[in-house]
Amino acid sequence: MENKNKTVSTKKTVNNKATGKLPEIKITEKKKVIFVGSEANPFIATGGLADVLGSLPKAIAANGNFDVSVILPLYSAIKQEFKSQFKYLTNFNVSVGWRWQYCGVFLYEYQGVKFYFLDNEYYFKREGNIYGHYDDGERFAFFSRAALDTIARLDIYPDVLHCNDWQTAAAIIYLKGMYFGDEKFRRIKTVFSIHNIEYQGVFGIDTYESLFGFTDSIRQYIEFNGDVNLMKGAIEMTDILSTVSPTYANEIKNSYFAHGLENIINRNAHKLYGILNGIDIDFYNPETDKYLFANYSSKDLSGKAVCKAELQKMLDLPVRSDVPIIAIISRLVSHKGLDLVKYTIESLLHEDVQVVILGKGETAFENFFNHIAYCYKGKCVSIIAYNQDLSRKIYSGADIFLMPSKMEPCGLSQMIASRYGTVSVVRETGGLNDSIKAYTGESGNGFTFHDYNAHDMLYVINEAVRAFHNKEVWKDVQSKAMNTDFSWKNQAGKYEELYNK
Repeated sequence: MENKNKTVSTKKTVNNKATGKLPEIKITEKKKVIFVGSEANPFIATGGLADVLGSLPKAIAANGNFDVSVILPLYSAIKQEFKSQFKYLTNFNVSVGWRWQYCGVFLYEYQGVKFYFLDNEYYFKREGNIYGHYDDGERFAFFSRAALDTIARLDIYPDVLHCNDWQTAAAIIYLKGMYFGDEKFRRIKTVFSIHNIEYQGVFGIDTYESLFGFTDSIRQYIEFNGDVNLMKGAIEMTDILSTVSPTYANEIKNSYFAHGLENIINRNAHKLYGILNGIDIDFYNPETDKYLFANYSSKDLSGKAVCKAELQKMLDLPVRSDVPIIAIISRLVSHKGLDLVKYTIESLLHEDVQVVILGKGETAFENFFNHIAYCYKGKCVSIIAYNQDLSRKIYSGADIFLMPSKMEPCGLSQMIASRYGTVSVVRETGGLNDSIKAYTGESGNGFTFHDYNAHDMLYVINEAVRAFHNKEVWKDVQSKAMNTDFSWKNQAGKYEELYNK
């Protein structure tokens, strides 16, 4: 692809003795990309978006072609160990509907990336989850506009502004619809990434002007079914539209997956790209992971056997190397395929297996899995919690990882499990279809099924269990899983191609 990096000329200060002339040298000025998002590891995280914004900017910065920054809200929940290193830069007022709100800007440089944190205690000093508050529309309208005002105040206009999900969709709308009179803003190109199209930022039409301050000239882009739909507005107005896997990019053209936006997606399909997410392979590394009972590699799996035995001890399961541990680490909600698991788990537990379930979610699923664990004590364990330490111990100690999602834009758990030599059983949807391929003996890194059917799932689980009992086959599929490249390096290059468009 054509390299469009800008170059400027300068002169050396020492004469060339042969010619007496001052030779010109070229200095490449990197293009700039700014990510805007509502969460990022290691600062604040509730899901996969934080993994992406914690890893992708770092990978792009490491490639050396772009100057990379990220703009985030300064939540009170961010650990003090980070806050103590933040550098105050400036403050100003931001227009939010009919009023003006304070915004402070702090800078922290981390792993080659500049992170700008936008401070407003009224919006971001909240107890509990960072989402789900009564005024989320107002909070992220403020953040989206404040991000653009920060760019102007600090004179850090990027070549590309990369916004993510509905929480920052308004930044695209403001930039393209209301800040376009400023030539510096007009030169900025935009990428909008959909991480999950189900959550669209829908608010009553009465908020259009009074809260968001949108002008009538852009109403046709934003209004949808009589409401304000921020994601729809960003899809319509962005230069490039991306999502988190090639399969999901095709799926959201279909009404079953698009949650009402299929016509909008198809109208903008010419600018839609699907790029599979990666994982931070340094963070998820069985050779160095401090959470594990023992470290290991694809060349020496003896430590994994230790992890399995210690996990069984910790969970009061019989310590047996000859029985497969099947693990589920998931939000306990129906779209994760847990209704299929609910329908078949007793049939599965009649086999010589152990099942471990970790997660929180819908009360009905939590109660059901607790009941099953009680009925099948010694074969099934249910832990209703989010626990990073325990999740790593399960990833490393289990043999088979089950992820039968009804829909999954990308999914990271199947990649993490593979990294730890725990072989995935997945349904062929979204990023699961792009990351896990059925094992054939010659190729493939897991086991898959296509139809959303409980008995199809059970058949493939049993296929994986049979493979487990064939040591030569199992060693091969484990090796293929562990050596699959799920790093951000290649994926970062694909995003750079988008930016260079």
